[in-house]
Amino acid sequence: MKAKQLSIFLENKSGRLTEVTDVLGNAGINLSAMSIADNSDFGILRCIVSDPDRAYQVLKEAHFAVKITDVIGFICPNTSGSLAVVLKYLSDNGVFIEYMYSFANGDVAHVIIRPTDLEACERILKDKSVELLADSALYRL
Repeated sequence: MKAKQLSIFLENKSGRLTEVTDVLGNAGINLSAMSIADNSDFGILRCIVSDPDRAYQVLKEAHFAVKITDVIGFICPNTSGSLAVVLKYLSDNGVFIEYMYSFANGDVAHVIIRPTDLEACERILKDKSVELLADSALYRL
């Protein structure tokens, strides 16, 4: 099931991440998951939040470069090799993963992926009985 993810482009300078979290916190928006990728000039903060549409609005009003992207979330056992099994389902069917982030919570791992083909990815995961996360579940993690 597709969920909305925010991608926020940040200059590599002290305090920019703090500004984003302040804007979201002041708007009552909770961060459920996030990942930061950077190079020498800028970083990309990818995050799942409790209210993506509102977050987009308040970040735009605060003059951040932000976009909404669809991603897929799923759960797999927090055991050695379980993620490899799920990723093999996708790679064997030609689905390329642009990026991924995850976190373990007890016996399970929550995984967020951005595949090149969302519909095929979702269909394959359902066919293989992988537990997909509804967008509302992701927004409340």
